[in-house]
Amino acid sequence: MSKKQTNDNPDRYKGDAGNFQSLESDDGPGPMKSIEGWIVIVKGIHEEAQEDDVFDAFSKYGPIKNLHLNLDRRTGFVKGYALVEFNEYTHASDAINGINKSEGICGKKVQVDWAFKKPPKKGALKQTKKQ
Repeated sequence: MSKKQTNDNPDRYKGDAGNFQSLESDDGPGPMKSIEGWIVIVKGIHEEAQEDDVFDAFSKYGPIKNLHLNLDRRTGFVKGYALVEFNEYTHASDAINGINKSEGICGKKVQVDWAFKKPPKKGALKQTKKQ
C-alpha cells in the first residue's frame, strides 16, 4: 500500500496542472482552415497517376496553392493519396463535391474530403447505457 505523496513546499507550483487550452469553436464540427489555406485529402489515386493528372483535375475548381503527391521510395509509384491546398473555402468545397461526383483521376474513382476537421462539441455524443 502506498501513501499519497504531499509536498508542503510553498514555492512549488499549485496551478491547474493537466488543464489545457482548447481549440474549440462555437460553430460546431466541420472543415477547419490550416495555417495558410483549405486542404483537402484525395484517397484512392491510381499508382501510375502523375502530378499533372491530379493538378488538372483540381485546377478546374480554382487556383491550387499547393499540391503534395507522395511517391513510394522503393517503386517510385504514387502511394495512393494526395493533399491539395486552396486559398478559398469555396474552391476547396467545389473541388470536393465535383471530384467525388466525377469519374475520378486516370480512370479510377477517388474519395475527396477535408484534411482537417473540427471535433464535435463536448457533450455532443449521447451516452448509451451498457446492457
